[in-house]
Amino acid sequence: MSEPPIRGDGARSANPDLDRLLVEAQRLHPKKIDLTLDRLRRVLTELGNPEASLPPVFHVAGTNGKGSVSAFLRASLEAGGKSVHVYTSPHLVRFNERVRLGGTLVEDAALMSALSRVMEANGGRPLTFFELTTAAAFLEFARVPADALILEVGLGGRFDATNMVAPAGTAACGLTHISLDHQQFLGDNLVDIAAEKAGIAKAGVPLIAAHHSAPLMHRIAQAADEAGATYLPRGNLWDATFSRNGIDYRDRHGELRLSAPALKGRHQHENAGLAAAMLRHQDKIAVPDSALRAGPRWASWPARLQQLTEGTLIAPLPDGVTVTLDGGHNPGAGAAIGQYLKRRRTRGQRQPVTLIVGMVEGKDVPGFLQQVAPHADRLIAVPITGHVHESPDRIRDVASSLGLTAETAADVTAALSHAGAEGPPRDIMVCGSLYLAGEMLDANGTPPN
Repeated sequence: MSEPPIRGDGARSANPDLDRLLVEAQRLHPKKIDLTLDRLRRVLTELGNPEASLPPVFHVAGTNGKGSVSAFLRASLEAGGKSVHVYTSPHLVRFNERVRLGGTLVEDAALMSALSRVMEANGGRPLTFFELTTAAAFLEFARVPADALILEVGLGGRFDATNMVAPAGTAACGLTHISLDHQQFLGDNLVDIAAEKAGIAKAGVPLIAAHHSAPLMHRIAQAADEAGATYLPRGNLWDATFSRNGIDYRDRHGELRLSAPALKGRHQHENAGLAAAMLRHQDKIAVPDSALRAGPRWASWPARLQQLTEGTLIAPLPDGVTVTLDGGHNPGAGAAIGQYLKRRRTRGQRQPVTLIVGMVEGKDVPGFLQQVAPHADRLIAVPITGHVHESPDRIRDVASSLGLTAETAADVTAALSHAGAEGPPRDIMVCGSLYLAGEMLDANGTPPN
């Protein structure tokens, strides 16, 4: 009998012992998301409050760009010789990707030990999967010494499990771009969403923010003031200008020429600038200017305009076919993908573009496709194996209404083979879901490491 499709993160493992724990953890609460900190606060107290023994924390919230800003922070800190823990979600292929200890993904044995400790302390009471796994991550981050910890918010900010970290242990908070997503939990307008995400603001801690519209800036400033945080939006006390050759960054400390980001897309220049501002406006860990300059060039973050050049699925494709993978799944992310495709064409790369798109249930299919469709010629809609997803037929129909030639395929592997057979030169963009991106990387034999 086949497994039912997964609603939520779909955390499984090839290790049967770890897989058993992950499945058991997902059964402790009937909901994937239930925003409150009371349950986690109780469990952390039972565990001896590991969140109070963490390295200096860099806390990152926002709708799009959280993972990329985290990658730039990590690259800059490591370029300065620092040991860095990182907590991100969701994973692409292996759950272990979420917990990076000093540059290495957490081992199964350590992860199982931490999960077991949390489950024992919880005593079978309701606890969401993200709350439980965040508590387990805190145990590992407190156990293994490091110079810094980068925490990516899971959803929202104010009631996110990562927001249990204390102000005294936080070096800086960062707020990336904000757009519509998860409205059923965060509100149905951008001002409400901004308030929830700005809820990571902490007393005495700088809140460094990307540029936002005036209404959002007003609400973020209000949240920062209520928390006793210093609000530092781009364009006020820090700013950055971008070119193909790098980033000209400036603040009250002076000016820096940062290297051009290794991550593709114009929006990555903004994410790199935000990461630099977070590091420049904190005083818990010294980061030399040389590391800030070099960091953007060394950042790596899979499934963010990631060009795949090798692997099981890529090898059979004819020369002249390029494959790019992006986990973007909301209108804001779609705009970044669309801008990337537009800039490729304006630079003379006018080969046909085929989109391979799969999206999980409940996502804004029209809003996402409206951003990417003007820059593509064809779309192949696919399911997302093992997850509750939007119907490929619906995705195809929306694409057709936007003027694209559209069809469906059985899965991403079949879609890629079909798109490649259309012949070079051709650009293929696989997008619409991080879970689809993970399926692609797994099938290609190129999981994150």
